[in-house]
Amino acid sequence: MASRRCANVKRLRVAAVALLLALAGEGMASGQGTPPLRIVSTSPSITETLFALGLGDRVVGVSNFCLFPAAARTLPRVGTFLKPDPELIAGLRPDLVVIHAVSGGLDRRLNAVGLPFVAVDSGSLSSIYSSIRQVATRTNVAERGERLVADLQRRLDVIRQAGAVAGRPRVLFVIGRRPGRLADLVAVGAGSYLDELITIVGGINVLSGPGQSPYPRISVEAVLRLDPDVIIDTADLGESEPERIRRRPINERLWDAYPSLTAVKNGRVHAATIDPLVIPGPRVVDAAEWLAAMLRAPRRQQ
Repeated sequence: MASRRCANVKRLRVAAVALLLALAGEGMASGQGTPPLRIVSTSPSITETLFALGLGDRVVGVSNFCLFPAAARTLPRVGTFLKPDPELIAGLRPDLVVIHAVSGGLDRRLNAVGLPFVAVDSGSLSSIYSSIRQVATRTNVAERGERLVADLQRRLDVIRQAGAVAGRPRVLFVIGRRPGRLADLVAVGAGSYLDELITIVGGINVLSGPGQSPYPRISVEAVLRLDPDVIIDTADLGESEPERIRRRPINERLWDAYPSLTAVKNGRVHAATIDPLVIPGPRVVDAAEWLAAMLRAPRRQQ
């Protein structure tokens, strides 16, 4: 009975907060006036952007998968990127919620209760820059945003210049497949964030041709026809670093079943991954440096 009363009180408090925010009207929803001091993030890339802009002390809630930087791990959770919880968000009394432009209707729900928000771009290198600028402008630190964007662009240019003189290996980048098997392969295609990184570091994506989707499904037969110089397999590696280290040789040996592949013959199949690869945000330089190292890695011992 006591637990039921507590739950009811909690729901009432959340509803009351939502009502108060709704009564604040358009002035609050528009986000004009004083800089926001209580910010909720709804994705890892947004969280990392906020911290990179020096706004970590203002972040009061994050998504379930926000693990970087370490300070984000202790913050209240507001659900997943696909299913953020508006009640949990409202209960944190934010004066700004940062969401992605494709938010599954979260923008309408936030509007309904008068919660101020900004919707940022996602999914490409250019959207990393625009998102940083959007968040920086909305939080009154526009100059920090411009400095951060300029620094990322400068560091990526250095990587691009190094890649231009280091050869142009043909790369297959696998991001998904059936665990323990080379089946139901999903790879990096044309126009995706990772496709852009492959080009920056000096590689040629074997699936970046005209008409190719950003993340196509392909067969092993297609891989044999494409015959890449380097295969990067980021699938089926687990969440923790120890698990990734344990599974790396297991996944690399799967490809040994196809010895005619150039990448296999030359020992250039790499089963590995890092988190920045799948979080398009301020750690894009880390992702590019890692990818460049994979393309230049010495021959793997068979």
